Amino acid sequence: MQVNRLFSSLVITTSILFWILILYYSVLTIYGLIFKIKEDKNEKSLIEYPSVDILIPAHNEGKVIFETLDAMANLYYPGELNIYLLNDNSTDNTGEIADYFAKHFKNVYHIKVPLGTPKGKARVLNYGFSISKGDMVVIYDADNQPERAALIKLVEKAVEREDYAGAVGYVKTINMYKNALTRMIGLEFMVFQLLMQSGRWMLFKLGSLTGTNMLVKRKVLEEVGGWDAYALAEDAELSVRIYSKNYLLPVVASSVTWEQEPEKLNVWIRQRTRWMQGNLYLISKIIKDKKMTKGINKFNTFQMVSIYYLFVSLVIASDVWFVMGLMGKIRIDYQIPLLILWFETLWIYVVQIVTSAVVEKEINFKNIIFAVLMYFTYAQFWIYLVLKGYFLQIKNSFKKVEPEWDKTLRF
Repeated sequence: MQVNRLFSSLVITTSILFWILILYYSVLTIYGLIFKIKEDKNEKSLIEYPSVDILIPAHNEGKVIFETLDAMANLYYPGELNIYLLNDNSTDNTGEIADYFAKHFKNVYHIKVPLGTPKGKARVLNYGFSISKGDMVVIYDADNQPERAALIKLVEKAVEREDYAGAVGYVKTINMYKNALTRMIGLEFMVFQLLMQSGRWMLFKLGSLTGTNMLVKRKVLEEVGGWDAYALAEDAELSVRIYSKNYLLPVVASSVTWEQEPEKLNVWIRQRTRWMQGNLYLISKIIKDKKMTKGINKFNTFQMVSIYYLFVSLVIASDVWFVMGLMGKIRIDYQIPLLILWFETLWIYVVQIVTSAVVEKEINFKNIIFAVLMYFTYAQFWIYLVLKGYFLQIKNSFKKVEPEWDKTLRF
């Protein structure tokens, strides 16, 4: 009897927590949709545009860097614009391509980054920041192709208010229809990079730097001390420190860059494991430093904890109970409520993806089918990735292993 009561309490508690998270993400989706509709009608021009430096960290990016620099050279910006290709000791033809663009475009510079530790994107960005001088610092990854108006939209938003630390754009998948994996990544980005990010901004004035297609004012970067060279998720870590200084990071969904995503499962797992490690490092850093939980960062911390701890735990619980229910291992009076909860979770997950696909005009029969399949495959991989991230982060902490540039393989 006592075991049944304990199990009953566990079921009720888990169901309530699950529904709170589901409701939260559903509300974000709705507000993200509203934000997207309203944003496109609100564009402004400036009398004078501030100087901008674009930093592009690169290590062995020969397969993609020509298209990237070509897109940068074609950006529309009426103010002073300088583009720095930060070559981190590449051994392929990255340097040769950078030299070609530096020769043909007077505002493109090939910067050879000195050897140093720790090896990683953040250290390279700090070096680029130290040798540049623009009022605004914009980051693009080496595989990005921003749309012609992407930069000017970021700048126009960033200068609207003094407490805007910069601006955050939207990242879309350029190879979305290459295979099943890239299609799922593209659909994921539509939900989390577009609707969820936009919804958080509209509801809570909370945006998060995305690592690319992002702008930060130079004076803000100087105030917070640049990037944490030991952070693998350097964008999320910088966001937290910016918010701790009472700045805001507005979202500009109409500022779009196109990015190449992993086309093989092992490459994707390696990339996402690194992201997981970076965010777990950030959570541990926040716990140790109470200054980083000031103001809106309290909510930001709650959100990260809910994703990397609570949500994964609840997904594991729902999967276990679903299987046990099918096997008849759970009392009938528990089976039906649990199966209903599981089905409603699946339904909301699919609706969110389909809604984002409609907004992005990417709705078709295959994408609807993939939205369903993603719940049973793509979403479940989160459990594995988070657990692997925990293990590696703990292992590296004990061994005091420095982060390295674990570059995503290009295709």
